[in-house]
Amino acid sequence: ATVCPTRRIGSASHERLEPRWGAHTLMRYDFTIPTLETERLILRGWKESDADGVTEIYGDEDTAHFIGGYETPENCWRIVCQRIGQWSIRGYSMFAIEETASGDFIGYCGPHFPVGWPEREIVWSLIKRYHGRGYATEAAHASLRFAYETLGWETAMSLVDAMNTPSAKVAMRLGAKYERTAKVTNFTADVYRHSPPSTFL
Repeated sequence: ATVCPTRRIGSASHERLEPRWGAHTLMRYDFTIPTLETERLILRGWKESDADGVTEIYGDEDTAHFIGGYETPENCWRIVCQRIGQWSIRGYSMFAIEETASGDFIGYCGPHFPVGWPEREIVWSLIKRYHGRGYATEAAHASLRFAYETLGWETAMSLVDAMNTPSAKVAMRLGAKYERTAKVTNFTADVYRHSPPSTFL
């Protein structure tokens, strides 16, 4: 994957304001989400219009079943905002995935570590009509490389529902191996351990 040279993530500045009703502190966040390019995909920052594609993912029973269940369009907009917010708080998060040839949003993938997770994870989910093309493997490979090379991770895992055979196959194509079954917040999933940087890179 090719990483665009601009990367300025997670810095925040404080500016002291003195409005007429009293002192007020303004938090000003300044961060840049990098862009990764693979042979067929662009992994980029989020746009508000991506919420339509996220709605399609969470509105399809076959895909939503493995990522927490159905979500309304309103909640899918909030999910996009959460993805952007984690870039600010953690300095990394999921990328929006764009198909290079069409420019279409097709899903998301990337580093993930919300509160309650046992450790840092690489996640992926695509709109159903883009399944079966190798896109998930391509995007996840670029994301794991980013986590190792740019973020300095020394290990990563992926949580896969025991019934989600296609995602298990993606993990194994990346070189990950089943490690254990774990309870995470309100669900149980299989933990696939990715190869370390010394092997993967």
